[in-house]
Amino acid sequence: MSRSGVAVDDECLNVFNELKLGKKYKFIIFTLNETKTKVVVSETSTDTDYEAFVEKLPENDCRYAIYDFEYELGGGEGKRSKIVFYTWSPDNAPVRSKMIFASSKDSLRRALNGVASDIQGTDFSEVEYETVLEKVSRAAGSH
Repeated sequence: MSRSGVAVDDECLNVFNELKLGKKYKFIIFTLNETKTKVVVSETSTDTDYEAFVEKLPENDCRYAIYDFEYELGGGEGKRSKIVFYTWSPDNAPVRSKMIFASSKDSLRRALNGVASDIQGTDFSEVEYETVLEKVSRAAGSH
């Protein structure tokens, strides 16, 4: 349970593990159920197009998301994959929604072991591929 009293549905962990361990999905979108008492899976996808993922983020409501972010290492060293946690809270989302998502984030985030980076997005420029790539590769290089 989070500070907001919002629980994390078991399915959230199941699909996260299928993405992390089984590589079954490319991304997962999470939302709150209608009564705002539980974080639930809104959608899963195997689409590898990053733009397809970004298009799933609503312009006027909050979401959490997990994306299996693949990128090329410089110098021909091959690809890396990092699991990225997104908190999507656009400026024009309802204030109540922003407050519940902000106070519920920790319970979901703590439940998902193996996340490499966190991205906070309030507009689409903050979740652009290049912006996320820079943050993910910088985090990977600091080990």
